[in-house]
Amino acid sequence: MVERMTDPVERLGPQELGAYFVLMEAVSLLQHQVEQQVQADGGLSYVQFQLLGRLVGADGPLTMTQLADGVVYSRSGLTYQAGLLEKAGLITRGPSPDDERATLVSITDDGREHFHRVLPGHVDVTRRMLFDSLTDDDLDHLGEIMTRVRDHMRAQPPRSAAPRKRRPPKNN
Repeated sequence: MVERMTDPVERLGPQELGAYFVLMEAVSLLQHQVEQQVQADGGLSYVQFQLLGRLVGADGPLTMTQLADGVVYSRSGLTYQAGLLEKAGLITRGPSPDDERATLVSITDDGREHFHRVLPGHVDVTRRMLFDSLTDDDLDHLGEIMTRVRDHMRAQPPRSAAPRKRRPPKNN
C-alpha cells in the first residue's frame, strides 16, 4: 500500500484566495489604465511618473536608495529609469556631499512642470477606476485596511537592504 505524504505547506483558504485574486486583479486593472494614461499624456512609464511624484513631494533631493525603496523597484531598473529622466532634462543626479556612496536625485523645473501636466489625467483615471465605486465609508475602511497591510509589509527590510546576488565568475 502506498502511503500519501501530506503537503507541509498550509494552503490559502477560499476566503483568503478570493481576496488575494480580487486584490491582484483590481491592482492590475488600475495600474494598466494609469500606465496607458501617463504614457499618452507625458511619454512616461509608470515608474518614471512615480519617481517624479516622489521628487515633487520631497523636501529636497532624495537618494537613489530612498527612491528605490519608495517606488519598490530594483536598483538597476531605477538607475535605468533615472537615466532616461535625466536625459530628458526632468531630473538631475549627482554625488552626495555627505556620503560618497550615495547619488542624490533632484527634480528640475521642467520635471516639475511635466509632472503637473500629466497629473490631472492621472487623477481622472484614478478617480474613475477606483474611487467612483466607493462610498466615503468604503474609502475610510479601504484606507485603514491598506495602511495596515502596507505597514506590515514595510516592517520587512527594504529590497535595497538585501545583498546583491553575486554572479559566478566566467570561465574563459
